[in-house]
Amino acid sequence: MLPTLIILFIFTILPVGYSLFLSFTKVNLFGGISYEWVGLKNYSNALQDERVWIALKNTARYVLIVVPSQTIIALIMAAVLNSGIKFQTTFRTIFFLPTLTSSSALTMIFMFLFSLNGPLNNILQSLGILSEPINFINETGFALTTIMVMNIWSTVPYFMTIYLAGLQDIPDSLYEAAELDGANAWQKLLKITIPNLTPITNYVLLMGIIGCFQLFDQAYIISGGTGGPNNATLTFSLIIYQYAFKTLGTMGYASALAIILTIIIFTISMIARKINKEESLY
Repeated sequence: MLPTLIILFIFTILPVGYSLFLSFTKVNLFGGISYEWVGLKNYSNALQDERVWIALKNTARYVLIVVPSQTIIALIMAAVLNSGIKFQTTFRTIFFLPTLTSSSALTMIFMFLFSLNGPLNNILQSLGILSEPINFINETGFALTTIMVMNIWSTVPYFMTIYLAGLQDIPDSLYEAAELDGANAWQKLLKITIPNLTPITNYVLLMGIIGCFQLFDQAYIISGGTGGPNNATLTFSLIIYQYAFKTLGTMGYASALAIILTIIIFTISMIARKINKEESLY
């Protein structure tokens, strides 16, 4: 176990501990490294920082929409592909392809699709839904929604695969007994499928919450690292990056924000786990 413990200490425990230390200091890691102990000042400044609250609001909105959407869609798709339809193996392969695409490449593709003269605007105009094209990427009301659509599309196949594995572990005898009792497809889904998939759903929710709170690369690429337009795509991870590497002398403040983000993710994950009552299944 020693090699594993050494790697864990160097690449996980030590960086977390160093980040925690930096969060109580004012430090400049570029040039001559110097530390100035400021105590809880970084944390109090974070509570008064308007951009931090904007980033938290954007991130919370993103989580509240993306996590339930990707979970529900993944479950429905898995149930359909597990129902014995024709060519289900082919469909599984096709649906899983977005997961194999790199995040950066996927973002560039969606930027083209949602651009002012892109295919989406052309289709909506040809159908008469839009009279003028919408600049989805550069308009405040649509920029974050574009990222949401992109992430739901790219993450659903991964969670669908996890649900498929869980569905195949449910005994067929349960469904056969339900059919003999006159249960329809909806009743079997609510009374058999969903309860037996509770541990899987708990995992999907936790991974979805953690992944959504850590949203960075798509927001960075679409906004060019600014979080624009008008802070519409400013996420918590992006603002941490800005203070850490774009503003001189605020690495300690960025570390404090990272610790705050860690506490938020941990708290919400534990609440989601408690609500889902995973423990009651064991």
